Amino acid sequence: MELPRTRALGLAAALATVMIWAAFMLVTRFAVQGSFTVEELLVLRLLPGALVMAPVMWRLGVMPTGQSWPRAAMLMVGASAVFPYVVSKGLAYAPASDGGALAPGMLPFWTALAAYVLTGEVTGPRRRLGLAMILAGAMIVSLWQIVAGTDGEAWKGHLMFLSGSGCWAIYSVIFRQSGFSPLHGLVIGLFWGTLLGVPLLLATGSVSFAGATLQDVTVMIVLQSFIIGILAMFLFGYAVQILGAAETAAFGALTPILALLGGVYFLGETVTPLKVVGIALVAVGVFLASGVLSKARTLPAS
Repeated sequence: MELPRTRALGLAAALATVMIWAAFMLVTRFAVQGSFTVEELLVLRLLPGALVMAPVMWRLGVMPTGQSWPRAAMLMVGASAVFPYVVSKGLAYAPASDGGALAPGMLPFWTALAAYVLTGEVTGPRRRLGLAMILAGAMIVSLWQIVAGTDGEAWKGHLMFLSGSGCWAIYSVIFRQSGFSPLHGLVIGLFWGTLLGVPLLLATGSVSFAGATLQDVTVMIVLQSFIIGILAMFLFGYAVQILGAAETAAFGALTPILALLGGVYFLGETVTPLKVVGIALVAVGVFLASGVLSKARTLPAS
């Protein structure tokens, strides 16, 4: 059954997506600092969701037909396995507030770059200013810690956040061009992410759940698989279809702010004034990069 495709629903889906993204940063950072390994979290993200969505996989099919092999590979594992693993691994090294700025916060920058490389799309001057602000803010968040020598291994997390964000941006552009529905894109990723990713994760020897209780595992299945893995992926794909990859990514302006506030309030993270400036630059840059202001000026008077 096809859902209605109105702009209002697209905006609502994009807003809900970034709220879940912020929750992903906070929940994953809390989990990897406590009872779970990154590999365990990804198994809990993939396997239960794949089992629940098996009937939909059977009905829709799991082959990304009509795509070149590089594009097919990105649709199969880019968003379901590669992105969550790389970003989750980064959260083992760096705070959630950094992750919010450098993963979803950098998404408009990488999306604009991916759109230019893959489709030749060129952004306007206002959006280029926003992208420059995002890059400047990300450098403040990341480079100052390297220069100051604080948070010894945080730079590893920063590199992983940037890599994961770039992977997600490429996926979003390829998905928009693929013609797949959000639900079909979701089950393709879940099937192949589970089939190819779970055996590799088990082979690492880091999946034993020795430090977690049954209640911990149950909570993580609900959060990581059903809410973050399935609901957020579906909402993101739905929003991309209606709004486009760049405008959907623009809602990431909220994620750095929510991750910052949540990191301080729920995780007790320490945030310096310089980092606040960097995150604010990213948020404002994301808003400008969305093209919302340009669209508002072109709307006819009512």
